[in-house]
Amino acid sequence: MTTVSSTTSSTSSTTSAASTSLLADYDLFLQLLTTQMTNQDPLDPMDTSDYTQQLVQYSQVEQSIQQNGTLEDILTTLSGQQMSQASNYIGQVARFNSPVAGLADDPAHWTYYVDGTAASLTATITDASGNTVRTLDLDTDSEGSLEWDGLQDDGTYAEAGAYTLTLNALDVNGETLDTTINSMATVSDVVTDGTDIMLGVNGIRMSASGLIALSAATE
Repeated sequence: MTTVSSTTSSTSSTTSAASTSLLADYDLFLQLLTTQMTNQDPLDPMDTSDYTQQLVQYSQVEQSIQQNGTLEDILTTLSGQQMSQASNYIGQVARFNSPVAGLADDPAHWTYYVDGTAASLTATITDASGNTVRTLDLDTDSEGSLEWDGLQDDGTYAEAGAYTLTLNALDVNGETLDTTINSMATVSDVVTDGTDIMLGVNGIRMSASGLIALSAATE
């Protein structure tokens, strides 16, 4: 089932509470000021400079709260637009600039590129705790793809979750070659916390900011 959901930030309620508190304080201030002016000695009127300064401060704070509210409205609108755009990713195969892939209903899937000619290429898959669960010798082609069904070195199958691929590519002289690793999966849902857009891919969530390619899913 595909979903698009949003978690509303508490910032809006915080601004509303601040505005309510300021209004209550302002009303109390005016009541005190009115009472004091009503009961002041006409021959020795009070100095209103302090009250004038406080009125100015209240006005400045009120303007600041209103500006924050306006910014929140703008951010909410932008977040909604981003969610609407990101919902188009659902059902497409996403490629991320990350060595982390999900293992769930489908195998964990990575693509990789080796910068140079490798004489040996070894893949190591680790779980979220950093424990090595699978080690594989790969073909030494400069580009390749690896799908892992969860089979571990001990013969058992790994639980669903996030797994990280690292590559050790060596040339004929035993020198380490640079590698680039991307993870791939079909987007099943889109969520946001009001700030970041996250894509659900094969049981895990990846930030949309790491998205580098999209392609149509194949049957």
